[in-house]
Amino acid sequence: MGSRATIARRELAGLRAEKTIVLALAIQLFIAAFSSFLVVGLVSMYDPGELGGAEVDVAVTGEAVDRMEAAAAEVPGVRTRTYEDAGTAHDAFDARVVDAVLETDRREGRIHVDATVPDSDVRTTVVVVQLREVLRTLEASERDRRVDDLESRPLDVPDRIGSSPYYGFTYTVLVPLLVFLPVFISGSLAVDSVTEEIDRGTMELLRVAPVTIAEILDGKALTAVGIVPAQVAAWLALLWFNGTPVANVGWLLVLATAVAAVVVELAVAVALLVPDRRGAQLLYSVGVLAVFAGSSLADGGPVNAAARLAIDSADLGVYLVVVGAVALACVSVAVVRLTLDRCSPAALG
Repeated sequence: MGSRATIARRELAGLRAEKTIVLALAIQLFIAAFSSFLVVGLVSMYDPGELGGAEVDVAVTGEAVDRMEAAAAEVPGVRTRTYEDAGTAHDAFDARVVDAVLETDRREGRIHVDATVPDSDVRTTVVVVQLREVLRTLEASERDRRVDDLESRPLDVPDRIGSSPYYGFTYTVLVPLLVFLPVFISGSLAVDSVTEEIDRGTMELLRVAPVTIAEILDGKALTAVGIVPAQVAAWLALLWFNGTPVANVGWLLVLATAVAAVVVELAVAVALLVPDRRGAQLLYSVGVLAVFAGSSLADGGPVNAAARLAIDSADLGVYLVVVGAVALACVSVAVVRLTLDRCSPAALG
């Protein structure tokens, strides 16, 4: 273990000169330190209506003006102006008197609506969000009105549960981002470290020392994996400082470390099989992104597990994901040993 620790300290000292890792750490530090502002800004881009106070003037015309005006009256910030025909309404839209146009028409007992909104304008998203709420309100009112016309009464629709998008965005996007972004970076560092040693021929010089190739790779992997829990702990502490409590920090650190071990060992294997730095980085990046993209779609993936741990809603399945990640990390080490045994000495030095 002494040789591995020595190589790990050597690698850690070399990270200070790496501008890439310093820049990546700075970006993560910015995200964690200013998480509250970022959440407000990003969620506002996703759903500006959550900020409130968005006022929109809408031109309404057609055969169902009364229904549309009634629906718009229930949406805060939406003001309607009635026009006799669609041409006049569009003239007002072109003159920027109104922000949007809603043309209504009755067909076979149904209300059809054609909406016109600004094209690539700054206010387009705000207008679309407000019109969406108006149309949802119109749809709900029409359903309630037509219940009496049915032969049998349908089941009552459950009331809409109001939930803050900030909460969902923080724990399903921001926390997993800060937990797993260091993992990606550590894998990339491992690829660079191994391929650089092979390109420069310094792997052969390291072999002159009383250490084996396995110990050299273990030392490099130990550094790449070891910086992950330190970063994650720092980022979660900054989230807590910004008023975002995160539960099960210990389990999150274990999950991040285990996934980092899997990714770093994968990166080392890729670097051994593809000694070219650019080719290895491309193969590593595509492979890791594909794996994480696929796992994020599954309920039992590490991204979902991190989110559920953070909000303290983990069940037995989530804890099994963490245990499985630890077991997979051990398997990854064995796979890299097998890969190392199949590599020729010339390929390593």
